[in-house]
Amino acid sequence: MGKEIKTNAMRKLDSMKIPYEKHEYASEQALSGSEVAAVLGQDPKQVFKTLVTAGKSGQHYVFMVPVEEELDLKKAALAVGEKSVAMVKSKELLPLTGYIHGGCSPIGMKKFFTTIVHSTAENFDTILFSGGRIGLQVELSLDSLKKVIPLTLSDIIQKS
Repeated sequence: MGKEIKTNAMRKLDSMKIPYEKHEYASEQALSGSEVAAVLGQDPKQVFKTLVTAGKSGQHYVFMVPVEEELDLKKAALAVGEKSVAMVKSKELLPLTGYIHGGCSPIGMKKFFTTIVHSTAENFDTILFSGGRIGLQVELSLDSLKKVIPLTLSDIIQKS
């Protein structure tokens, strides 16, 4: 076996001695967050995607929502006190965060951005989200996540 490749997110969790569970899958097995949840046999309500946005002010924000939900940009803007927010383009993601589209973790970004997690995360003992590369999810409690990154809970998803 080769040496395990650690992502920035895993290194950060390890350095803070925060326990987490790692879930790996073949990247060709799953493209969407819903597929990732299915491949891992997880409740899609418990699997979160990490979305990076830019506010009208030029500030960047990170939002985490369940994989089957869509971010409500109006609620998101309200949650961070902006007039409006827009999704960051895929090509801007790597230079901004150090992560690529589909492998963006809220932990270990190049710099910290205000992070808002959808309030349903409180309903679970643990949540899953990208571990910093496509094919890797990490699972930890919301309390553990709060130790690594300051975050706020808010209702930020579209009503279906």
